[in-house]
Amino acid sequence: MTGSRPHSSPLDSLRPAAFGADPSGERMARIRRSPHFADGRFVNPVAADRTPSGSMLKFLPTYFRRDERVRRAPAGPVPVHPTTIADLADPASSGLRITWMGHSSVLAEIDGRRLLFDPVWGERCSPFDFAGPKRLHPVPVPLAEVGPVDAVIISHDHYDHLDLPTVKALARAGTRFVVPLGVGAHLEYWGVPADRVTELDWHESTQVVEGLTLTATPARHFCGRGLRNTQHTLWASWVVTGPEHRIFHSGDTGYFPGFADIGAQYGPFDVTMVQIGAYSEFWPDIHMTPEEGMRAHLDLQGGVPRGFMLPIHWGTFNLAPHPWAEPAEWTMDAAEEAGQAVAIPKPGEPFEPAGALPVDRWWRAVSLPIAHPWRRPDARSLTPEAAPGREFHLADDR
Repeated sequence: MTGSRPHSSPLDSLRPAAFGADPSGERMARIRRSPHFADGRFVNPVAADRTPSGSMLKFLPTYFRRDERVRRAPAGPVPVHPTTIADLADPASSGLRITWMGHSSVLAEIDGRRLLFDPVWGERCSPFDFAGPKRLHPVPVPLAEVGPVDAVIISHDHYDHLDLPTVKALARAGTRFVVPLGVGAHLEYWGVPADRVTELDWHESTQVVEGLTLTATPARHFCGRGLRNTQHTLWASWVVTGPEHRIFHSGDTGYFPGFADIGAQYGPFDVTMVQIGAYSEFWPDIHMTPEEGMRAHLDLQGGVPRGFMLPIHWGTFNLAPHPWAEPAEWTMDAAEEAGQAVAIPKPGEPFEPAGALPVDRWWRAVSLPIAHPWRRPDARSLTPEAAPGREFHLADDR
């Protein structure tokens, strides 16, 4: 499908290419026919406020206060797994292997096929190469050494999920893209041939990868890259069904009851890749806390612990006020409470769910002390009641 146009304004000559393009023509006509498009924009399955709630005067000091800012970054170099070409070249013995590359970028090898979710290999998630959130750890493996992929799956068009340099590199390799409605406008504007782009609405499926069914499913989020935010590109979670395995990628989303519906229709899953980072009390509708992420996983699995959960959308970019290591720690607590298997590998560390899961809490060695009042105390720590607001160093709290 074709149909895209850049924003039209007198400043077009100064407009970064990374802003992408607005859908138009046949593509926009299809968008207007979507049951999820109303009053000139895509709408969420459950109403969501995407702007900071509460007082902006309260939010800004929290975000820019120096002592808080320091906690939002690791205290030392993040350990990155020394992934090699050989690690990724040998087929997965169980038919399912997962490699978290950082943030929401995941290489999923499933039933003989290779899929790359939300690949971001750029140094910044920004339209500019001189400003914007910068990587907190190196890319685990050069993109050229990942090897051929059967499809790239994009959840939505925000910069930390759809990266112009990465898209261009993959396009040169002849890669196929599967994306939500409207996102193809950006890809075509950047030079991806239209016949290599498949756009889906929620609950639409494609089998462009032989042996796999890729289905776009609902999420509770929003979209936009340029100065204007028309909400003309859809956001989605994704279900991949193969002859032997099923996996789920949440993209970015707030919690909503639809996870149970997705699980009932397409699950249960061998693996769920669930967003648990960049949450805040200032935008509770569009990103999940780790506790909500665990709840979403259980909903997807029919309400009972099964399969395993891979936490995503944390560790690579500083995008929210919470401490850097907090999502990992809180996820582990939520998993223990639920009796659910969780894997939190180092960036670039391949593993097979049928084998040994990565269980080393590697982030503790490079985390500053954090206040974690919701953490269930164990025999070696004080209760929050006994020591309100107590700070501890994660490396010492094993």
